[in-house]
Amino acid sequence: MKKGDIQVTENGPQQFRYESFGLQDTKTLAAWLAQAAEPGTVIGLDGDLGAGKTAFSQYFASSLGVSGIVNSPTFTIIKEYEGRLPLYHMDVYRLSVDEADGLGLDEYFYGEGVCLVEWSTLITELLPEEYLHIQLENRGAEERLITVTGYGSTYGGWCRDLNENGVR
Repeated sequence: MKKGDIQVTENGPQQFRYESFGLQDTKTLAAWLAQAAEPGTVIGLDGDLGAGKTAFSQYFASSLGVSGIVNSPTFTIIKEYEGRLPLYHMDVYRLSVDEADGLGLDEYFYGEGVCLVEWSTLITELLPEEYLHIQLENRGAEERLITVTGYGSTYGGWCRDLNENGVR
């Protein structure tokens, strides 16, 4: 797989850009991130409708050891799954910042599991200072440009590792 381009600003976020030419490529990136995940991992997922947020979440969940069907929590807001770590899959598309804040998301963000937040840019001010952001851009058929941005030392380190070693 192709290595990404890194963009670094002084003490700023680190980035990794990944070209996915099909579902297997997306699955490989999701598996790499799931393996790196630890308690308190927060990942924001953004992209237009049909960009692959839920598919990415399904691959991530499977790689985390979640069995069963993982689907979009559009109407339930938060779905919880058990795997190597608890997985909290969220969809905040239909929420205002105040409504999302009223859900007590901090308990999830700073808990013992992993949070995947679809449409995370709608609640950026509620996310922890350190988190991983994934932007999926549809490039036609099954092709995607996936931009991974790491905020904070842990997630910045993930992006540096991805840039130096590629997805494996």
